[in-house]
Amino acid sequence: MVTPTALPPLPFNPGRVRTYLVRLPLFTRLVLLIILAFWVLELQTMWSVVQWGALIPEEIGLGTMYRLNTYPFIHTGFFHALVNALAVAPLLERFEAEHGTLTAIALFVGPLSTVPAGLYILIEKVMLHRNTSVVGASIWVFLLLGSEAIKTYKSHPNFSLGPYKIPTWTSPLFACIVVSILVSNVSFLGHLCAILVGYLLGLGYLKVFVPPEKILRWIEGKLNLLGRLPHYVSVDQKTYGRYGVLPTTNPAGEQTPLSYLGSSQRLGA
Repeated sequence: MVTPTALPPLPFNPGRVRTYLVRLPLFTRLVLLIILAFWVLELQTMWSVVQWGALIPEEIGLGTMYRLNTYPFIHTGFFHALVNALAVAPLLERFEAEHGTLTAIALFVGPLSTVPAGLYILIEKVMLHRNTSVVGASIWVFLLLGSEAIKTYKSHPNFSLGPYKIPTWTSPLFACIVVSILVSNVSFLGHLCAILVGYLLGLGYLKVFVPPEKILRWIEGKLNLLGRLPHYVSVDQKTYGRYGVLPTTNPAGEQTPLSYLGSSQRLGA
């Protein structure tokens, strides 16, 4: 009687993956679902989703401004979509958990998509006179890496590479260069624009786009979002408090706010 051969162990724990997916906050889930939906739509051949929603400088006009928001959700294939989804999920999850679902929606549907897109169009079309299209959630990956780099720079200004001390804020730039060298058909300029906007976010210069907390509380209470929407992150239930501010007590008994976004000031009202 032949004994069945045992299957090799999986390189990951399915239980942990399931637990991680179950714990994803609402907006992060929606982003991943929209990425999946657009990839499925791209499988049909009657209509090109990429051509419709890509950020193409020459195609931007009054009737196609939607491209400033659709391009992060659209990808050129399964591998492209999978890699970007895996990369953006933990970064976006942390952002939403620290900032709240409404703030994440307001920023990523708004300035964190349109500002890097506008900067890219300005350089690509006006300065370089080119018309290279851009798609993919990697724009958000490098933007969030840029913001994280500013945060890390405040506590750890340098990291060692052999005998050299390298500023921590430059780490996304190195990642951008490495990805451009190792991966074909990626936009170095698009990723660079995203990093620059991430730096502005980390330094607090985009705080003018953050909705005031009073308005967020009013919307949440009026619509009862916390009670109606599963996995919703409210203003009062974020991981680290309002915009990641952690109060620490100094010897004089006063409290000093440490901001997630690399500034001693809070965003919003």
